[in-house]
Amino acid sequence: MSAPLTARIAEEHVLASRALAPPPALAARRRAALAALAAQGLPTSRDENWKYANLRPLERLRFVPAPVQRALAAAELPAAIPGFARYVFVDGAFAPALSAPLDATTARVAPLAAAADASPTAAVPSPRPASADERFALLNEAFATDGVEIRVKGPSAAGARLELVFVARAESEEGASYPRVELRLESGTQLTLIERHVSAGAAASFVNGAVTVGLGRGAALEHYRLQELAPRAIAFDTLSAALAEQASYRLFGIATGALSWRSTLAVQLAGERAELTLAVLSLGDRQQVLDVFAPVEHAAPRARTEQIFRGISAGRARVAFNGKIVVAPEARGTDSRQSLRGLLAGPEAEIDVRPQLEIHTDEVRCSHGATAGKLDDNMLFYLLSRGLPPEVAQRLLKWAFLEDVVARIGVPELRRDIEKRLALQVPELEPHTEAV
Repeated sequence: MSAPLTARIAEEHVLASRALAPPPALAARRRAALAALAAQGLPTSRDENWKYANLRPLERLRFVPAPVQRALAAAELPAAIPGFARYVFVDGAFAPALSAPLDATTARVAPLAAAADASPTAAVPSPRPASADERFALLNEAFATDGVEIRVKGPSAAGARLELVFVARAESEEGASYPRVELRLESGTQLTLIERHVSAGAAASFVNGAVTVGLGRGAALEHYRLQELAPRAIAFDTLSAALAEQASYRLFGIATGALSWRSTLAVQLAGERAELTLAVLSLGDRQQVLDVFAPVEHAAPRARTEQIFRGISAGRARVAFNGKIVVAPEARGTDSRQSLRGLLAGPEAEIDVRPQLEIHTDEVRCSHGATAGKLDDNMLFYLLSRGLPPEVAQRLLKWAFLEDVVARIGVPELRRDIEKRLALQVPELEPHTEAV
């Protein structure tokens, strides 16, 4: 990050000091984040894991939190998912009039602006200190004025079901939106969480979100993250998670919106036999840049990871996924699989898929595969030879490609909603194979 940008971030933080006055429990964290950000700076395109991201807009964006605007109407929100308690945040600030009661489920839900206890829950691992690739989380912690703290403390047969809707409505010249989620599941608990990022209107918003996840022994989290921002939005997103022994984390990401979006998904399998399933689907068109970096650290024996990525790039879009698996010397018996695939839907589109394995012990079972190209002529010919029209054959191949991720969604109502949205957004694909 350039020195002028560093200085401007510090100046804007001073200007926003009144809006940033937090509860005492959060004040020290905010000061520490700002100091670390000043020392480290934000990433640049010269950083290896950021070369696919679009960082140019940072030079003209404002970092102060967006001002409070008129109340948002319920009709401006996406349809609610039945059976889920919904909580709405507008430009990062809690909107109680649009939300369920805070005690609507067995989960403890509290706006961060009113949270009295910012300390980690006992027996739940805290994410390790932010790496160089998670520096946008420091920006979020330095500027975020609100967010949500979720604690799941008591086992239940069905588990809690929550939906978080983060709405961006301010223009970037007015200020930034800072969604923030701090989530802890104690031992043996369960949670299904839908996290949705949308825009109110067509505002060219600047969104910088941060999520921290800690799963206790045997806890199970099913987490769906939907990025559906307006076509001119600029967004950065950082998720940092730590899993204790026998914890299970099923993390799904569907990205279709924003002009430029970068997501960092950093997960540490800190306990023996922890399990992670990470499935991401990105659809880019026109001049969109959709970039995901997913580093996973196996720090304990006999843990398991499955990474799946499916991306389609059309127009002049760039869609990228960089999946990195690091197996520590003590992580014997690791089982890790990567399947990264991209489809090009135009001569100027770009797909970048990059699997990485860094293994420091011999007792592992790791595999990876990555392909990028256009539709397979042989598969298309097979369908045409059975009498299917070309447009129907292409649509079938297209859906088979996307269903590798969509079919794994365990909430039927959400899966149908996503399928309807994808049917309107998936570009037509050109029937030609290109080896990569």
